[in-house]
Amino acid sequence: MQGKRKLTTLLAIIFAFALIAAACGGGDEEGGDTTAAPAGAGDTETTEAMDDGGTETTEATDDGDAMSDEPVAVCELAYYTGEFAPYGPSLTADVQFPIEEVINTDPPLGRTWELYSEDIGTVGEAQAARTCLEQHGAEVVVSIAHGYRTYRDFMLEYWAEHDSPLGPSVHGGAIPGNLGGQPTEPIFRAQGLDEALGMSGILYAEQIGAENVVIFATQVEGFQLAAGAAELAADAIGIDVLARIDVPAEQPSYRAEAQRISELAPDAVIVQAGSVESATLIKQAAEAGLSLEWIGETGWIQQEFIGTLGTEPIASQQGIGFAAFSYNDTNDAWAFFEPLWDNTPGYGDEFGPATDLYHFSTYDVLVQTALAVEYGGSYNASDWAPAMNEVGEAPGEVCYTYATCLELIRAGEDVDYEGITGTADYTDGGVNNVVQAYTPFLEDGTAGEPVILDAERALEIIDQIKVEAECSSDGACEW
Repeated sequence: MQGKRKLTTLLAIIFAFALIAAACGGGDEEGGDTTAAPAGAGDTETTEAMDDGGTETTEATDDGDAMSDEPVAVCELAYYTGEFAPYGPSLTADVQFPIEEVINTDPPLGRTWELYSEDIGTVGEAQAARTCLEQHGAEVVVSIAHGYRTYRDFMLEYWAEHDSPLGPSVHGGAIPGNLGGQPTEPIFRAQGLDEALGMSGILYAEQIGAENVVIFATQVEGFQLAAGAAELAADAIGIDVLARIDVPAEQPSYRAEAQRISELAPDAVIVQAGSVESATLIKQAAEAGLSLEWIGETGWIQQEFIGTLGTEPIASQQGIGFAAFSYNDTNDAWAFFEPLWDNTPGYGDEFGPATDLYHFSTYDVLVQTALAVEYGGSYNASDWAPAMNEVGEAPGEVCYTYATCLELIRAGEDVDYEGITGTADYTDGGVNNVVQAYTPFLEDGTAGEPVILDAERALEIIDQIKVEAECSSDGACEW
């Protein structure tokens, strides 16, 4: 693996469908670490064999992990190639940070965590997930995401047979909100749902008095879902959608699209696209003399957005910012996390400040994952999924840091972890509540103070536009 990689207040809480899910991963930049992990999924014993090609593989038994002292294989579904490649190293740093700097200082059940990263951009998410399980023996798979539809049946069978892996996800927002959160499908999403992302952009457009918008989206499932939600939300609110422009990702130029937007002259442009594509569009629009209100998505906090856009176009536009979620900077969780991230070499100095949404949301979900392992007493999904709710919900003694909560759990206390993204409560479908907000960019390219969006208004609209999987009596679901 690479060396170290990096990794207000107003708790207007949204239980159902919190927010956004961006896109993205990190680790070995050549496509992920492929060293076989020493522990199998949910097991005490492993037997190692050599395949015909001389590669060491791990075959695991299902006897529980209570007595094992082998490292826990934590496998990240990472993004080193494809449309989210610019995010890759930073997103891996986000996973590496809580493991190295927090969890492994006193790991749950006495077993340290060892991170592997498998690139999904070339082989696809399904194959990367299989590699995590079959080669690395992953007991924790981080960030099941946009491609889950293509291998859900495989995962359901695997969970039924192995009671493993645990599924904390930063990027699972494209998965319908009625899936996950259960021992049989233990996916818990740190950032909420992609559909709420599009809705939040429309809510901010309404807040600034926009009467019409153009929706621009790249042809990536999560962005398409968010763009669709934006259309539905606009209709519910009474904002006219002048056009929806869907384009391929990773194009070198979007000048034609910028010209079309210019001709439509919208009050605001809702953008659901990666950071590089979004910045390219805005930069080319600015070069053409346009001045518009641009409302984007979570990925814009990544350094690649301003790195591609530059600061010059910011002053010429009516506004550039993203509708996503905010952080609680008034509690002890933030007081612990911010200086640790910003001051630890290889993290804040390389991948930007602690206020990056991916940094603190990944930290939160992995800390809560580790606490739930200790509380539940195993790495079995059947213990962990209910424990995720137990350690994050009231009643219980409120605690804000991993060390404090861990000490209370080991003393037999019921705890209520309060994190950076919110109260650490999850819906029955495993969706985190988050504080919806719009964050503007200042003329120097830094993020300004978040503008908190109306939580009650958001609940009203999301209830009208929510997307749910349709499931048959045999458990098969379509969406």
